[in-house]
Amino acid sequence: MAFDVEAVRADFPILRRQVNGKPLVYLDSAASAQKPKAVIEAMSWAMENSYANVHRGLHTLANETTDAYEGARGKIARFIGAEPAEMVFTKGGTEAINLVAAGLGASLAPGDEVLITEMEHHANIVPWHFLRERKGVVLKWAPITDEGVLDLEAFQRLLGPRTKVVAFSQMSNVLGTINPVADLTAMAHAAGAVVVIDGCQGIVHKSVDVKTIDCDFYAFSGHKLYGPTGIGVLYGKAERLAALPPYQGGGEMIGTVTMDEITFADPPHRFEAGTPPILEAIGLGAAIDWLSDLDRSAAAEHEHRLYARVREGLAGANWLRVLGEAPGKGAILSFTMDGAHAHDVAQILDRYGVAVRAGTHCAEPLMRRFGVTSSARASFALYNTEAEADAFVEALTRTQAFFA
Repeated sequence: MAFDVEAVRADFPILRRQVNGKPLVYLDSAASAQKPKAVIEAMSWAMENSYANVHRGLHTLANETTDAYEGARGKIARFIGAEPAEMVFTKGGTEAINLVAAGLGASLAPGDEVLITEMEHHANIVPWHFLRERKGVVLKWAPITDEGVLDLEAFQRLLGPRTKVVAFSQMSNVLGTINPVADLTAMAHAAGAVVVIDGCQGIVHKSVDVKTIDCDFYAFSGHKLYGPTGIGVLYGKAERLAALPPYQGGGEMIGTVTMDEITFADPPHRFEAGTPPILEAIGLGAAIDWLSDLDRSAAAEHEHRLYARVREGLAGANWLRVLGEAPGKGAILSFTMDGAHAHDVAQILDRYGVAVRAGTHCAEPLMRRFGVTSSARASFALYNTEAEADAFVEALTRTQAFFA
């Protein structure tokens, strides 16, 4: 069955608005996706009809909200092939990776090695730098090719007896490169390392089964997955979560507290100190329900067709440099324009109603790898259309004429 993009778009109220007198062409979903009515309505319903704090109450509203909160945990667990007890709610993908890094760092010693890649987002770089600064951990970098493909031979060579953690993205937020995560996990495990995957981009465009991948930890955010901001998820194998110390202290994460000692709750609540993102979890659960009703393979094919249409429309544009040409890449177009700064490009595109991202995309080492200080990025989602792809090409061509 053909992918019905107009039916999808009908679920997104914001896509009907105009910007600067032009129809909105939203090509910034890799930064944050728009929200379907199902998410908006689920969060509004909870606030209007059944809201209280979770777990600690015995009254009706507390029970209803707890059921909705834990129900969302179950939905998300099924979405990635995990168990609810292996799912930790965080405030975002960034906090999820920081939680893992802090927990693993407690057992790392000076000289132990953490291997990451040149294409990582800062969220999967800075937490490991903290361990380098504070624990004497050695941070190693697996290189990428000029096409933006991870060098698998170099990755293998960098694995050794001191490699304790290997962390990599499933899909680059700049290049669109999709890494062979199951193969990388197997290579890292063969070296005795713990595997942490940044799935913030990958889970949006690909079906994920963490048991098949066999990773130890998998982190992702809600707001890129058509859910709300302020929530992320950390999957961890049960035995891995059980071995981690708490990340924060407070209510909910404890077993007992006395003046002389404390004991801690079992995962996942051990890592959910304080009042959790209740409404956001409910909203993310609604986003998962909404996504699960779609043919996700057809949606991914639709996104790829849009990307291919844009590339065809820009064929011969010798003023354009595209960053990342990996085979099978996701529908992300990061680029520079001769004679123009990325920020200026983005501002002029906005005059035509086209929203793109500009800057380093929280990937400064990758920018340096390609010899640029910034780039513009158009990212395509399942709600974008062929007409929008054409509007982007036309607006970009007009923008280039402005600088010519």
